[in-house]
Amino acid sequence: MSKAADLARTASASETALSNRNVVINGDYTISQRGTSFTSQTGVAYHLDRWEMYGYTMGDGVYRVDQSTDAPAGFSNSNKVSCTTADASQDANNQMFFQQMIEGLNSSHINYFVSSPDTVTLSFWVKSNRTGSYSLGLKLSNNGSTQNNTATRIYNSTYSVSVANTWEKKTITIVMDTSSSTKVVTNGFAMALIFWLGGGTNRDGSAANSWINNGNAATASDNLDILGSTSNDWYITGVQLEVGTVATPFEHRSFGQELALCQRYYELVNYTVGAVAGASGGRGTRSLADFMQTKRVTPTTVVVSSSVNRCSTPTISEKTDTGATIRTTNSNTDNDDYAATGHFTADAEL
Repeated sequence: MSKAADLARTASASETALSNRNVVINGDYTISQRGTSFTSQTGVAYHLDRWEMYGYTMGDGVYRVDQSTDAPAGFSNSNKVSCTTADASQDANNQMFFQQMIEGLNSSHINYFVSSPDTVTLSFWVKSNRTGSYSLGLKLSNNGSTQNNTATRIYNSTYSVSVANTWEKKTITIVMDTSSSTKVVTNGFAMALIFWLGGGTNRDGSAANSWINNGNAATASDNLDILGSTSNDWYITGVQLEVGTVATPFEHRSFGQELALCQRYYELVNYTVGAVAGASGGRGTRSLADFMQTKRVTPTTVVVSSSVNRCSTPTISEKTDTGATIRTTNSNTDNDDYAATGHFTADAEL
């Protein structure tokens, strides 16, 4: 078979045999339930679905995150990180990285912590105003260790931006860890993909291209201080992590499929609760809210908007991984209608 025919067959297979190969969720940044622009950011937070920014000892630095429409051909969106207030002097212990944590139920098919582990390939598109080398890492939980625990295993590596303000595709192949550790195959934290954007002098000397115990440090690179100037920005999209030695075409899932995958971890839930005329004053009522997707764990819930008419602000109770109960109480002594409408968040992120 010719090379062209082989590539064509690989591309078409992305809709058949190679489906569900990407363990990264929302790698093209199409889902943004929390919003599309996040300003005045100074620490740890989730922004676009499934992706978390981790910031530690950031000094005076302030960043923002946007769902951008600046993207390479074949993509509609990217995740943009930019500096809005510079930190004049980077702290030696500064850590700033962009990460997705992956649960064991989604990565259990990858063989590692064995003598003959799988090889995985990471591919992504990146763009920045700054050229040179950048740091990234892949973490593996050891028997339930958290992502920042020293028992967690990490493989640090680098990639380069060759031309400023130009989309470039990067591919990195990693042989998985052979250490005698215990793989997580449940709904807990199993692995994390991290892209370093800041690392002080105490956080930039980790060994590269080998599996080591986590030291919460990047391998050395040219660009570990995005907060050094308000001119700095960094875009990423098309993130894919898959078993194999070759980066296959990005697995574009439908919007509905991607949203459903994201809603396992976070969902904005609409509610209406109340009673019709005839209910006695002070009497309470409740409504059941079923989640669109079963959550990874019983979620944390927060009422983020509420419009009340003759009743108390609703409370959330009796939560499970499939739904919750919303309760309110008539605040009047008459028998008129009362109701509350709004929405709450259900958060089951790792």
